[in-house]
Amino acid sequence: MPGLSGLVVFCDAHLLVLDKPAGLLCVPGRGEDKQDCLASRAQAEFADALVVHRLDMATSGLCLMARGPQAQKQLSAAFERREVTKHYMAVVAGCLEPEHDNSWHTIDLPLAADWPNRPLQIVDAVAGKPSQTKWRALSHDRASNTTRVALEPLTGRTHQLRVHLKSLGHPILGDALYAPPHVQALSPRLLLHAVQLELTHPATSQRVTFSSPPPF
Repeated sequence: MPGLSGLVVFCDAHLLVLDKPAGLLCVPGRGEDKQDCLASRAQAEFADALVVHRLDMATSGLCLMARGPQAQKQLSAAFERREVTKHYMAVVAGCLEPEHDNSWHTIDLPLAADWPNRPLQIVDAVAGKPSQTKWRALSHDRASNTTRVALEPLTGRTHQLRVHLKSLGHPILGDALYAPPHVQALSPRLLLHAVQLELTHPATSQRVTFSSPPPF
């Protein structure tokens, strides 16, 4: 199994912050071909590493693991209380002009599983769970008619950023689940990257920030 070479952003006795490549699972899936994942690679080198949150297989960027059950309990509770700030960057189809004052917008659309088409998610005003995403346009590339977007999910629903951006009419490039074929074809991978995590360190109680520049 491949190791963690080049993936460790930060490590101490309580935290392990990893830079997950696109195409790698966070946790094992079903079947022998889905056992290689970020968690198993981490646990091969850090026996006490425990999962705290996950990224989609197609998404790259910062992923946090705890060192030991006490740190896992504290960090999981922080995620539940929305005390962990997560920032992402994406490239979407079409034009979203940046605001002159760099102001943020909020998508507030409830999401639910599309049961006949799992694992897809849909906007569902009746059965959906509350889901909010802050976003702002960073730059528009007129030649390709694409826009680079900063994202901050306020909730953590499955595929939330992907579905919310699709709902705006601007799906993420390379999104094999939610983008139409011509948008999928614009990139060999999903152009969505977890660029920053800000959280309270479980041992020191100090706010710490970790960053990873997008590879696109």
